[in-house]
Amino acid sequence: MVGVVGRTNAGKSTLVNRLVGEKVSIVSPVEQTTRNTVRGIVADERGQLVLLDTPGLHKAVGELGRILNRMARRSAAGVDVLCVVFDASQEPQMEDVGWMQRVAKERPQKVVFVLNKADRKPFFDTMFHDAWKEARETAAASEEKAPDAPPADPVWVKCIATTEGGGKSVLDALFDFAEEGEPLFPEDIVTDYPRRLAIADSIREKYLAKLHQELPHELGVNVKKIVESNGPKGPKWEVEVDLLVNRPSQKPIVIGRSAETVKYVRKCSERELSDLFGVKVELTLWVRVEPHWMKNQKLLVEMGYMGGEI
Repeated sequence: MVGVVGRTNAGKSTLVNRLVGEKVSIVSPVEQTTRNTVRGIVADERGQLVLLDTPGLHKAVGELGRILNRMARRSAAGVDVLCVVFDASQEPQMEDVGWMQRVAKERPQKVVFVLNKADRKPFFDTMFHDAWKEARETAAASEEKAPDAPPADPVWVKCIATTEGGGKSVLDALFDFAEEGEPLFPEDIVTDYPRRLAIADSIREKYLAKLHQELPHELGVNVKKIVESNGPKGPKWEVEVDLLVNRPSQKPIVIGRSAETVKYVRKCSERELSDLFGVKVELTLWVRVEPHWMKNQKLLVEMGYMGGEI
């Protein structure tokens, strides 16, 4: 079990998709794209790795932001290997240093630090190594007594998650840490992500691609109902979805002129989901104004952000 963590937009989902070999996490240049923990399953001749792609750590704004940060931190606990992804095309940010400080303090024995976007210039690998050295020294100085075991130094690897073969060094490092054991999943499974959340993610990804920064984080996608049927042309899912916005002024943006935006999203998602699940998928998208939906715990549970518990 590998926890893939890091600050938002460091390239975690792109890396997980690259290592799995199929798309299991949505990808967007917009920050905070991943809103749930997604498990991607890697299988090759060396064995099986289960990758937990987590929401990116960020400066939380509002209840949903705090929930996503809490989810990221919890996902890092109890894994066999911690894989921290850094966007090394930028200088170390506060969240990057925060992960380093956590590793230095808690001293997990199996850690991989991934310096992603190694094809960018400038590339701040030296600054990340210096930041780690400072985090270790700070953690050591804060301890009242010498630790029973010194913290293990992480394995550092450079990566270009967007290119074919760009994640090989990461995969090699993770398998070097792997121990003998039984596989957790059948060989032909690449994710155990619930289909309701996968459908919602597909729709959100299409909106992020279409709207860019115009409505990045105030759009909620709630899959209300999936009706399965078998017709003359094979199995079909009819899916009813609520698209949640905070204010009436946002509703026309989500719908688009002459419903162009919502039609585009529906068509693209139906095609992707039909290929993904191997059934015909028909989406019905309703745009609803739900003021402060990001603070509505009942809705957040329904949308899978709180582990099913209020």
